[in-house]
Amino acid sequence: MSTPTGATTPRLLLMAPEDNCLIARMPLAAGAALEIDGAAVVLAEHVPLGYKVARRALKAGDKVLRYGAIIGTVTADAAPGAMLHTHNLVSDYIPTYTLASDAHSFIGSSH
Repeated sequence: MSTPTGATTPRLLLMAPEDNCLIARMPLAAGAALEIDGAAVVLAEHVPLGYKVARRALKAGDKVLRYGAIIGTVTADAAPGAMLHTHNLVSDYIPTYTLASDAHSFIGSSH
């Protein structure tokens, strides 16, 4: 495991060189200034410990790589440093068992 070239350490973790997401090693505050692969990034939102952030700009439909493997698909465009979670990422393999905005069904379920 390593950190990306030019990334602000120890705040972000790169699990594999081909990954397009990084892992927050600590809670990151909205407005925090980071460097990701040599580019200055200001976080638009709070990122909790262990959550993913985009390593580069991602478009809706792009696959997200973690550990060098596809873990899901982006459902909305994400700028570098954007948090990747259930609001903009869906698993390609299992349903996401988080209550939908209607608080009655699960994201990824058909009911």
